[in-house]
Amino acid sequence: MDEQDRNIIALLAADARMSLSTLARRLKVARSTVQTRLERLETTGMIAGYTVKLGEAAKEGRLRATVLVSIEPRAQAGILIRLKALPEIERVYTTSGHWDLLLQVAAPNTRSLDDVLDQIGAMTGVKSSESMIHLSTRLDRAI
Repeated sequence: MDEQDRNIIALLAADARMSLSTLARRLKVARSTVQTRLERLETTGMIAGYTVKLGEAAKEGRLRATVLVSIEPRAQAGILIRLKALPEIERVYTTSGHWDLLLQVAAPNTRSLDDVLDQIGAMTGVKSSESMIHLSTRLDRAI
């Protein structure tokens, strides 16, 4: 990936609906150049897809939390299967250090969040967990 590829990705991160013509105009290259590069970025897996990034208005009414989970050795596969069955779990990351998993959770209210946290804590193989409720977003550069 070179500078031109990074520029294409940066523009699409800001506006995934940007047309090839607009991308080409902003990058001062031919439309065919942008199309070829995008096809290569998609084929090589550098771009996995195009999506919508929700604004704050759409996020209202959703309570979000990060949950840190410590698990028993060799319990990860079974726990991941059970976590995938919970629709409130948006993302699961493996981590290094004291905690084994980092979960990104979204629920419509505190009762639903509490239920999900109880389900996580009751899973066979979960030693302990700690949850942090997200209050406000101060910076979001995620692509």
